[in-house]
Amino acid sequence: MATKPATKPTVPTPTPPPAPASRAEAPAGPRPAWADLVEQVREAGRYPTRPEAERVIRVVLSALGGHVVGDERVDLARALPEQAARVVAAQIPATRPLTAAEFVDSVAARIAGATPATARWDVSSVLSVLPPLVGDDLITRVLDRLPPGYALLFGRADLTPAA
Repeated sequence: MATKPATKPTVPTPTPPPAPASRAEAPAGPRPAWADLVEQVREAGRYPTRPEAERVIRVVLSALGGHVVGDERVDLARALPEQAARVVAAQIPATRPLTAAEFVDSVAARIAGATPATARWDVSSVLSVLPPLVGDDLITRVLDRLPPGYALLFGRADLTPAA
């Protein structure tokens, strides 16, 4: 009769429990590079130069920084390149939320010679590159805190039912 060779019993290696999901949890992976953000915005907005794309990024993110608050603001700053994070974090929170149209108008007021149409282009050129850069989940949380209408600026369908 053949006997089975003795094998050492295997002891399962304990696996650490998953980290608790926190709204203030930093995104996985390293921060994207400022140069990558600038290049993505330059391509999305078809800006002829990097300095022009950088100027638009700073204006749009400074406007956004005043309207994103709480954990979403902290998480957005953590997920952005360091230069962009400083722009967002340096803003004083707005006293009242702006509608998407008012937000675009506020950006137009910050850019010399801008019209509502060119400001909308600038806003969308910056905000539409953020979802793949910082994560769709974070952008969904940001949109949940903003008035209806911002989703289109981020390149998403606005599926909010009309009131």
